[in-house]
Amino acid sequence: MLANVITDFTDQLADFSSNWWFLLIIFTVAMLDSVLPIVPGETTVIVGGVAAGVGDQNLALVIFAGAFGAFVGDNLAYTIGDKFKGLVNRWADRRPERRARLDGAGRQIRKRGGLLLITARFIPGGRTILTVSSGVTQQPRRWFVFWITVAVVIWASYAAILGFVFGKQFEDNHTLAFILAFVTALSITGVVELVRWQRERRKTSAA
Repeated sequence: MLANVITDFTDQLADFSSNWWFLLIIFTVAMLDSVLPIVPGETTVIVGGVAAGVGDQNLALVIFAGAFGAFVGDNLAYTIGDKFKGLVNRWADRRPERRARLDGAGRQIRKRGGLLLITARFIPGGRTILTVSSGVTQQPRRWFVFWITVAVVIWASYAAILGFVFGKQFEDNHTLAFILAFVTALSITGVVELVRWQRERRKTSAA
C-alpha cells in the first residue's frame, strides 16, 4: 500500500518537474527555504536534478534556479536580521535556547568566518540562524554576499548533480531515482550534523 502511494506520488512529481516552469518552483522554494527552514529547498533541487538526468530539464538551469533562489533568500534573511534587530532579539529572549543559539551563531561567525556560512548551508535551520545572525551582528554586506554566493553555488550544484546522477542511472524508474537521491542527501546531511555535534561535544568537554 505504502509502496503504491510513493510510486504514484513520484510519478506525479516526474510529470510536474518536466515542465519548464518547474524552474520557477525551484527558485521560489529555495528562496523560501532560506527564511523558513520547513520548506524543502534541497529536495526540490534534487527533483530538478533527477528531471535533468532523464532529459526533462537542463542541469545548468536547475543549478542556477536553486542557487539564485537561495542567494535571494539568504540576503533576505540577512536584511531581516539587520533591519529588525530589536524584534529578532525580543523573539530570541522569549526562550533561553533561542537566545543561546543566536548568540552562539554570532560568536561562531566572528570566529570561523565565511567558511561557516558554506557549512551551514547544508544544515537545515542552521543556515537561517547564521544568515539572520549575520544581519543582527552587522557583518559587512560585501563579505556576506561573497561567501553566500560561494555557498549557494556549492549547495545547488551538489543537490542538482546528486539528483542528476541517479536520474541518469535509473532513467526508467523515477521513483527509485528520487528515493535514492533523497536518502543519499539525507544521509550526507546526517553525517555532517553528527561530525559537527561530536566536535562541539569535544570542545565542551575540553573546556
